[in-house]
Amino acid sequence: MKKVFAIVFCTVIAMLSECANAYVDRTNAIIRIMDKTAGKVQNVTLPVGQTAQYGKLNMTVRACKQTDPFDAEDFFMFIEIDKSDDGKIFSGWMSANEPGDNPLQNADYDVWLVKCE
Repeated sequence: MKKVFAIVFCTVIAMLSECANAYVDRTNAIIRIMDKTAGKVQNVTLPVGQTAQYGKLNMTVRACKQTDPFDAEDFFMFIEIDKSDDGKIFSGWMSANEPGDNPLQNADYDVWLVKCE
């Protein structure tokens, strides 16, 4: 009986821990781009899985996720960014709640995630 209880208890704990780390996939990423040469900041909507061009940048969002609606709201995006004259200049995850942790900081552009929709 103790063995059955232990197995059920461990299964329930495992299920609860999976639910606590659930993410919701979103179809669009809202990013903010600072064009340092033009001196302007603009929000851009990028569909997940498609490549979009902004100035000299070609950006492809591979994933955009939102934390579980019952948790504190945060958004995460995996993006690849190529610059026409430099090749790939960024590939990685960005977080909306921690924009300073992993933004693109380039001589011409800064890019960070605002949210996923």
